[in-house]
Amino acid sequence: MGNSKFGKFIILGAILGGAISLCDKSTRRQLKGNTEKMASQVKYYSKNPDVLKEKLQQQKDKYMSIYEQISGDATYIKNQVAELKALTPQVKELVVDTKEAFVESKEEYKEIVNEQKEGMETKKI
Repeated sequence: MGNSKFGKFIILGAILGGAISLCDKSTRRQLKGNTEKMASQVKYYSKNPDVLKEKLQQQKDKYMSIYEQISGDATYIKNQVAELKALTPQVKELVVDTKEAFVESKEEYKEIVNEQKEGMETKKI
């Protein structure tokens, strides 16, 4: 692995690519502006570490809040899934019982209708 030139060529390619991209004037301007902005921020925060500390604390609080919300949502969903798993056999049984009740009622209605037809035919004779 020590003799591998792959890593060296990747680094060389990145350096050459960066150098070639700096041939474009707008890229150089943008790089200069970003560098100046970053330098001024470093200078500001080095003089005002309390501001940096406060910003970092706010970011930490924000991400902790998001984490807690996602964690709470995940727990809620997990509980809902567990409840659904527990209810599924009961719902299935309820559906089967309802179906059986309708099938039985259907047979009873047929018998009642047939009896009424027979009764009416008997009265006609």
